[in-house]
Amino acid sequence: MAKWSPSPYRRLVATDLFADNLGQDGFIEVRACVTLFASENGGRSGPVRGSYRPNHNFFGPDNREMTIGFIELPPGVELLPGDSIEVPITFWLWPRLEGEIHVGRKWTIQEGAKPVGFGKVIEVVGRR
Repeated sequence: MAKWSPSPYRRLVATDLFADNLGQDGFIEVRACVTLFASENGGRSGPVRGSYRPNHNFFGPDNREMTIGFIELPPGVELLPGDSIEVPITFWLWPRLEGEIHVGRKWTIQEGAKPVGFGKVIEVVGRR
């Protein structure tokens, strides 16, 4: 059996952003309005339910430095492509993200390299 080896892209992201500093910088919690792009506009083909952990890109379409945000939808609630919802999000905090999260801040939500929606911070709840 072949030994698993991450791609150079994944290794860069894991090493530089998360693996070496995971948990050292903590988390930041926000309330945000999340909108998924409609399927016909390149978005997801199905709804989001329960726990959703996409990549969050605060630095522009050509930048691959992203963080992970934990979006927890209430039981029985789903977010359909083309719809919006106000939800709590917990982001892994890392040095490059400091100062980027504030009320009114918009960012792109991605699944891998594919943009599937966007978010806008409504309230910064706090750090932990």
